[in-house]
Amino acid sequence: EVSRALAACEGAILVVDASQGIEAQTLANVYMALEHDLEIRPVINKIDLPSARPEVVKGEIEDEIGIDTEGCPLVSAKQGIGIEDVLEDIVNNVPAPSDDEKGPLQALIFDSYYDNYRGAISSVRLKSGSVKVGDRIRMMAGGREFDVTEVGTYLPLGYCPQPSLNAGEVGYIAASIKDIADIHVGDTITNAAAPAKEPLPGYKPVLPMVYCGIYPADGADYESLRDALDKLRLNDAALSFEPETSVALGYGFRCGFLGLLHMEIIQERLEREFDLDLVTTAPSVVYKVIKTDGETVNIDNPTNLPPIQEIDWMEEPFVDAQVITPQDYVGAIMELCQDKRGTFKDMKYIEGGRVLLMYDLPLNEVIYDFFDQLKSRTRGYASFDYELKGYVRSDLVKLDMLLNGEQCDALSIIVHRDRAYPRGRSIAEKLKEAIPRQLFEIPIQAAIGGKVIARETVKALRKDVLAKCYGGDISRKKKLLEKQKEGKKRMRQVGSVSVPSEAFMAVLKMD
Repeated sequence: EVSRALAACEGAILVVDASQGIEAQTLANVYMALEHDLEIRPVINKIDLPSARPEVVKGEIEDEIGIDTEGCPLVSAKQGIGIEDVLEDIVNNVPAPSDDEKGPLQALIFDSYYDNYRGAISSVRLKSGSVKVGDRIRMMAGGREFDVTEVGTYLPLGYCPQPSLNAGEVGYIAASIKDIADIHVGDTITNAAAPAKEPLPGYKPVLPMVYCGIYPADGADYESLRDALDKLRLNDAALSFEPETSVALGYGFRCGFLGLLHMEIIQERLEREFDLDLVTTAPSVVYKVIKTDGETVNIDNPTNLPPIQEIDWMEEPFVDAQVITPQDYVGAIMELCQDKRGTFKDMKYIEGGRVLLMYDLPLNEVIYDFFDQLKSRTRGYASFDYELKGYVRSDLVKLDMLLNGEQCDALSIIVHRDRAYPRGRSIAEKLKEAIPRQLFEIPIQAAIGGKVIARETVKALRKDVLAKCYGGDISRKKKLLEKQKEGKKRMRQVGSVSVPSEAFMAVLKMD
């Protein structure tokens, strides 16, 4: 999201909290802005807080990022203090956009969204040329051509139609595009009659790092879920999805995301904007499996893992992680990273009694519950950022969950061998609480291959068959109890266990 916005700008405002100082995400985004060769203007916000220390934060910015903070605006967005200084600073120091109106039309699509009446609308940044209503335009990557029906700029209150858009301007283009697959974020729009020779450098295609299955709780909502995902992909080029089927959950989609935050945002938007009731499977990363015949396959779904006898070894993705924390919590964070199979790399002290810790961590552990644990162990004071480093050979196994002896594909996960027993035990315990009791006993087993490593049992509901026996011979009671036992055994052999969606959610929310 940030890199898309940066490609459409000449400058960026670096807003730093006067009490918190620089955080891990701040550094990641600053480096991205520097890669785009933007003018970065620092602004220190929240100066109205009693704990504000603007001079210390200025020193942090100069030491950590190397940006001069002389004359840096001190503002309070809440109180409206210093806002005019920021606007003046932008006008005076951020370079003006190029204004090559005579050149061929080159407009970079940095966002798009769907309007029920006007079709798919592109948000564009014009690098050269101009475009007006009636022009015939061409998508340089897709090759499709359309007639422009409306152009305009954005105002805080909404759209503002204009006669034309010229080089250097940011605005929108509507061209009655009905198929949302015709618009690709990062594509270049040009004039069909006088096309540009080269497209603008778009965005680096991003590969999903985290996958999970998303299923409608009601099977009738499958098409609605497909339409919703199509519309979300319009302005989120990083989202990928393909249909998949699960024995336990029915028809749904295997979705790929950039990270855990991206996954949570998409799920929330699907539920809030499209009013869908969803069931999601446990998130998984992309593993590399090197088979005994030398072939390498990428696995994003545990159910697709080849049989164990065909696997030579497996590799998992590792990330470069940066954690910025107050000194008091360094020990707790180092312990957490060690628990998560992390490798310590470096530690730097920053002004204001804070520390920057650098670790190599397996992405599998990061997406499970690392962020929640980090926040709880540091009382919310630590900030965390990571980027993919590469693949490392690991001792990984597939953990299957068996319900009444039958494998539940939606609950299978790939996990490090050292983590298999505690994960299997905790999933079994959660399922025991979440699965309603049946008339027969339900064994819940965690297994690696054919070996069961953990088990819990959901006890059967029991009818009191001795209620009518007021005394009498003990053999009569035994006969009734044996008959009941036989019936339960037969029921267990033919009975199937229906797992409610709440059980899947309970497993996903494990701490």
